[in-house]
Amino acid sequence: MSQHLIQQWHDAPVADLIQHILTNYHEKHRQQLPELIQLARKIEDVHGAHHECPLGLADLLSEMANELDSHMMKEEQILFPMLAGGVYPSGPIAVMEEEHVEHEQLLIRLYQHINQGNLPLDACGSWIRLYAGIDELMKDLREHIALENEVLFLEPKATKPQHGKDFCCGSCQ
Repeated sequence: MSQHLIQQWHDAPVADLIQHILTNYHEKHRQQLPELIQLARKIEDVHGAHHECPLGLADLLSEMANELDSHMMKEEQILFPMLAGGVYPSGPIAVMEEEHVEHEQLLIRLYQHINQGNLPLDACGSWIRLYAGIDELMKDLREHIALENEVLFLEPKATKPQHGKDFCCGSCQ
């Protein structure tokens, strides 16, 4: 995860960051996963007898799609509106962070399932596209999680009142 991306969003308005996450991650994941599932099924159907075929990959991607869809719906319907309103509920945030840990475990399983992204020498174009798409999904999901955990879910710190600007102790006169 690029620290530059974290820094870029660190001081941005919460509503802008939420919109960025919705557009660049939630919508994208909802497009990526069905395409990857379809490609994985195609590879399993055509190359199922190949000793390096990632059998069961479509099922793993389907599991991931279901988990992510449920997670993103909770964010969109419950948590994001609260955060946009300046409310940082520790319970729901903790639940989302725990689910992020579970998503990372799914990513690890996914990477192992595809032999750490190592394609067979005789991989067809669809197999190559599948692994490239999975690589992009993994990168995107890790960025998505990092932006939420390291920026969005952190309650802005209240600024310390400055003497003479925000209050006066009475000794100025």
